[in-house]
Amino acid sequence: MARGVITTAGLEFEREAYAQGWRLIAGVDEAGRGAWAGPVAAAAVILPVEREDLSTVLAGVTDSKALSAERRDELAARIEEIALSWAVGRATNVEIDEKGIIVATQLAMERALRKLEIAPDYVLIDAMSLAETVIPADRQRRIIKGDQRSLSIAAASILAKVYRDRFMLALDEQYPEYGFAWHKGYGTRQHREELTAHGPCVAHRHSFRPVMSWKQLL
Repeated sequence: MARGVITTAGLEFEREAYAQGWRLIAGVDEAGRGAWAGPVAAAAVILPVEREDLSTVLAGVTDSKALSAERRDELAARIEEIALSWAVGRATNVEIDEKGIIVATQLAMERALRKLEIAPDYVLIDAMSLAETVIPADRQRRIIKGDQRSLSIAAASILAKVYRDRFMLALDEQYPEYGFAWHKGYGTRQHREELTAHGPCVAHRHSFRPVMSWKQLL
């Protein structure tokens, strides 16, 4: 992706699955995996891939990290309107500490898939695989940089990011001293300074090394 140029994610993988006979194709992605606080969120989105104008009506949908917060909000509303079904799941910071970030991320993705009102018959996942108890292995496809290459995964990345950002805004009201509204729990300089000043709160991921380094009694 060229710097400064927003390119809509493609439908190559969706069309390939559609040609194989799958009709309800879900894209799945996460947000917040690398943060020091808050949950990891995941979204699952089933788009009407048979629509010839789908790329046009979802123009600009790509990796959520390439978009401004305002643009993500606009696109999230459009995705929710157009999708056949969508859902968001999350794994808490406590679950992340107990299970590890990889397992917790998979758990959030599985929860999102199970919350869909329409069960998918094929799943495209950004860089991960899920348990066969959720979807058989031969009906899921792991795609590296899927949020840039698959429209369904890109749509999921936007919904997951918007949901998690809103969650962190609410968390900021409970713990205003940490600046969650600004850095969303990620390892910014401001976050480091607040950790040094206040120590971690119950919303932090206490198993993460940067948090453990400053862990102290409040």
